[in-house]
Amino acid sequence: MLSPIEEIKNRLDIIEVIGNYIKLHKTGANFRALCPFHSEKKPSFFVSPARQIWHCFGCQKGGDIFKFVMAIENVEFGDALRILAQKAGIELKRQDPKLTTERQRLYEICELATKIFEKQLEATKSGNEVKKYLLSRGINEESIKKWRVGYSPESWRGLSDFLVSKGYKREEIEKAGLSLKNETGNYYDRFRGRIIFPIFDINSQIIGFGGRVFGEREDKEIAKYINIPNTLLYDKSRTLYGLDRAKIDIRKNDNCVLVEGYTDVIMVSQAGFQNVVATSGTALTPYQLKILRRYSENLITAFDMDIAGDSATKRGIDLAQSQGFNIKVMTMPPESDPADIIAKNPTDWQKLTEGAKSILDFYFDNAFSFSNPKTPEGKKEISKILLPVIKKIPNKIVMSFWIQELAKKLEVKEIDIVEELKKIKLEEDVYGLEPEEIINLPQKSRRELLEERLMTLIFISKTPQVVELITTEDLANLSPKIREIFEATKENLMKNLELNMTGLPPELVDLFNYLYLKAEVEEIEEKYIEPEIRLCLREIQSLEIKQKLDQISRSLKEAEMGKDSEKIEKLTQEFNQYSQLLHNLETA
Repeated sequence: MLSPIEEIKNRLDIIEVIGNYIKLHKTGANFRALCPFHSEKKPSFFVSPARQIWHCFGCQKGGDIFKFVMAIENVEFGDALRILAQKAGIELKRQDPKLTTERQRLYEICELATKIFEKQLEATKSGNEVKKYLLSRGINEESIKKWRVGYSPESWRGLSDFLVSKGYKREEIEKAGLSLKNETGNYYDRFRGRIIFPIFDINSQIIGFGGRVFGEREDKEIAKYINIPNTLLYDKSRTLYGLDRAKIDIRKNDNCVLVEGYTDVIMVSQAGFQNVVATSGTALTPYQLKILRRYSENLITAFDMDIAGDSATKRGIDLAQSQGFNIKVMTMPPESDPADIIAKNPTDWQKLTEGAKSILDFYFDNAFSFSNPKTPEGKKEISKILLPVIKKIPNKIVMSFWIQELAKKLEVKEIDIVEELKKIKLEEDVYGLEPEEIINLPQKSRRELLEERLMTLIFISKTPQVVELITTEDLANLSPKIREIFEATKENLMKNLELNMTGLPPELVDLFNYLYLKAEVEEIEEKYIEPEIRLCLREIQSLEIKQKLDQISRSLKEAEMGKDSEKIEKLTQEFNQYSQLLHNLETA
């Protein structure tokens, strides 16, 4: 029988798995993308469907689907195994202690809690009232089930007690965000008398909850909406509600509509517009933008925009603009949100989407509607709003266009606009920018780089002729791991057969895959391969001789300190021999 790991690899295609996270582009036999693990403008991330591996030649990360999920989800192997097993439809044995992590326990708590919340809609009188309310708001039965909307009854410890009865600790329930501990050390449920909206991660696993007050509690002075705090699973700054269901349509439409609330996402999605996610009332964060960039750089906002204020929403949009996103703004009817528009007439939503203005057009229209551009005071107020916006435009050509537009509309000289722009100082940290990630790349020695280059060229050629260039002496100069890969593939190379990993120890599989993928994406004319191989062999030999000379030099110093004349003479002869070899090699 196959192990769970082998079965998962057999059932899942790496292109489909990675394609759920980032936008892949076909290039020859492989796929290419911007690396999700470091900032780059030129794609250096490659995926091989033939070998079911990936590698970034920029940050040097790579591996199979398990290593990708571990890296992108920032989880341990057990969690990656569970995520991929779920995708593959494979049931893992729960009793295996190696697979039971703290995160998995929290996932189980969230899933079980969701089932309890769902059941309340059907099994209790209050739950029935909630369901009637949801239906009256236009959310249909199918959407209630699809988004797993539920209800938490007015009970202080009902959920907690049930979860404890199923073997979970009260401390774990608190860690999942579902309970709190008071000053006396007693636990009580966080959600009571609220409509519950489960929050999903990119793999549609429940990681958290949001709750809307309902019934008698609406009249009390309590928060209308509450979310769980950040947990091991849930981080508000890294989560976008609905992205798990929207990602395919976002990529297909090449745009993402941003709304504020859970019901907005549900209603818009229900009407057939699937490319919608909610920021849950928070500003866009660098993490959320990094995730969105995997699918599209085109954003359409569908919430109130206070251009004159310093709202969190505006700061998030400014951040997106400064990072090069193309942003459009839907002009919403007064006192309306997306759910209201959809409930009234879904076709109105389509019109609003198609009529969305570019962010700069929106800012200009609004700024000029607030003040009189004919008066000095009005010109000052308008420029106060628009100059920081123009300053954040990353593309200088686009910036120049809007400078001209502002000068024309204010009836002033462009040079004056440029001078005022110089006075604008952007506090980047105000907009939530994170320090650039420091990538600690593994520093490879010149020998390692030469050996990798040598094997890459051999794998590109795949002919007996290049194999025959490697002499016994050359082979002796190679590091043990490269020598072993060469020996393991030599027979297939000599017979013009497809290369495989047969006979390779497990610790060399990743290196073999890396070299093979590098060979597939490398572009070099055939006539240059043999000269390049000869150059690599000569350079490796040169490094080997220099290493020998260093060793002899150290031994020679020791002999001189010990006044060992016989040893000094012998070492001097060896040093001269190797020096002559190096000279002959470099002058050949």
